[in-house]
Amino acid sequence: MLLMPQRDWQWIYNDAYGVLSVSLGSDMEFLTPYKTKALIPDALATMEFSVEHAKFYIDFIERLGKSITVSDALKVQLSLNATAAHFMLKPQMPKSWYFDSSAVCVYSELAKVFQLRCQSVDAQVMVVESNIQSSLVMLLSPELALTDSKSLRQFDCIKVMNDRLQPLKISRHKSAAA
Repeated sequence: MLLMPQRDWQWIYNDAYGVLSVSLGSDMEFLTPYKTKALIPDALATMEFSVEHAKFYIDFIERLGKSITVSDALKVQLSLNATAAHFMLKPQMPKSWYFDSSAVCVYSELAKVFQLRCQSVDAQVMVVESNIQSSLVMLLSPELALTDSKSLRQFDCIKVMNDRLQPLKISRHKSAAA
């Protein structure tokens, strides 16, 4: 079952876990992976989950249904993390140098899934914010090493130039005629 935004939803910085969270009413709280260092100053205080946030969240859930097949629980998790990233993360400059250029021109749009290639490893990412030149993407793969000492964990976000986004590889099954 999909969670739909309610009037009592709020953004709260959870001191115990050191991350931004969404209070989903009196008895439920969703923890995002986003820590203080990555958040805008307003995210450190209690703030309402506004109509604008709700619209983005609902739009993201609807777009997810068109781009990937996942459970309702994962749709909610991805959409809440995407909403948090879109509205609560500090602006980033593209860090495209970690990734290989794509040989194919792609069209980036919200909730679309792509691959990024880093050190001969492909990782799946989802677009959280897009413009004509760059996109803020959220890592869907469990982890991606950028260098020997720097890596991204699942749901971490990084901004890249759109020429680094590679289309998903579709496996095609060939069958021989008997």
